[in-house]
Amino acid sequence: MSRKIKLIWDFRGPAALKTAEHHVKHLKEFIAIEGTALNITGHQQINDMFSIAFMVVEEHEMISVRDTLKPHRGEVYEP
Repeated sequence: MSRKIKLIWDFRGPAALKTAEHHVKHLKEFIAIEGTALNITGHQQINDMFSIAFMVVEEHEMISVRDTLKPHRGEVYEP
């Protein structure tokens, strides 16, 4: 079974939450166009000045998606 990798984009500042929410729309568009194996995206507010957007991919897709979308970081996804 392939591991799942959570690719993460960090957003900081007073508009961080809105920016993360908007970024998720673009991630969903990418999934629809590229046909990635998974359709897991989302955003999370860490605090008033820091939010993240994320996308989960299969490990074998990670390098190509990473090189195309340039996330800030990644971690093993554990739902």
